[in-house]
Amino acid sequence: MTEPTPSEYVIQTEALCKRYGAKLALDHLDLRIASGRIHAIVGANGAGKSTLFRILLGFLPPSSGRASILGRDSQHLTPTDRGRIGFVNEEHTLPNWMRVAAVTAMQRHHYPRWDQRAFDEVIGHYHVLPEQKVGQLSRGERAGFNLALTLAQRPELLVLDEPTLGLDVVAKRAFLESLLYSNAAGQCTVIYCSHQMEEVERVADNLIILERGHLMNMSAPDDFCARVMHWVADIPFAGPAPASVPGLLQVQRIDGLHHYLVLDQDEDFADFLKASGARSVQSMPVSLDRAVNGFLAKNHAVPAAA
Repeated sequence: MTEPTPSEYVIQTEALCKRYGAKLALDHLDLRIASGRIHAIVGANGAGKSTLFRILLGFLPPSSGRASILGRDSQHLTPTDRGRIGFVNEEHTLPNWMRVAAVTAMQRHHYPRWDQRAFDEVIGHYHVLPEQKVGQLSRGERAGFNLALTLAQRPELLVLDEPTLGLDVVAKRAFLESLLYSNAAGQCTVIYCSHQMEEVERVADNLIILERGHLMNMSAPDDFCARVMHWVADIPFAGPAPASVPGLLQVQRIDGLHHYLVLDQDEDFADFLKASGARSVQSMPVSLDRAVNGFLAKNHAVPAAA
């Protein structure tokens, strides 16, 4: 597989830093996201996701380093550049007093590349009537309407920041299906930010993990899951000291059994447990949710030395 050229990256950062007083929200972040596919960005609160996108969209200057989006310096985006980017966040902010048809007409006038077919394709997943006022729409209908408007722009890059936050199960499913089965979405690069790993597992081709302003992982979700394994050991006494357990992410003792969540360990880990007194050991794969949450919690696996 050949490495993409600089022009084939939709997002590039080089030693990107953003400081808020004594806190470094982005810490010399080097990130390159290739065009095409759906890229999920995940991380705990404070990982730097919101700061990254504020800088990339030109709403916030970096403290140092560089950031570009669709080949343009993020601090010098023109209205034309912004028209190539679609953005949907969890607030789904639309004018409540306007009717659906009026909002649609306004957006159609504003974006010369308007694709009515893409709009109709997405809005068809929802029972939204042209004469309804936006304020009368349910939260799920508002989310679907917002996605339809954004995809009808025909963006080259679609950024979805927690788009299903606060939606019920039915509305969430409708949103994901209207995204996955939209021809317009399939023709652009999608950046999907979410804390909901079941969504990420369903939609993402590429998993990007940020932690404290650093890039910690970029791989296919299945490849990341394969790095994390759950081991159960029957140890009749206190197990090995957490600091001595290779690749430890989390450890729990449940009903007398020791449960270890570990990273990048092969079958030699069974030998380690047996050498630590285990009478039996068993391994099992984990879900993406368990793998990511365990990975993000790894700094809390071992208590700090007194």
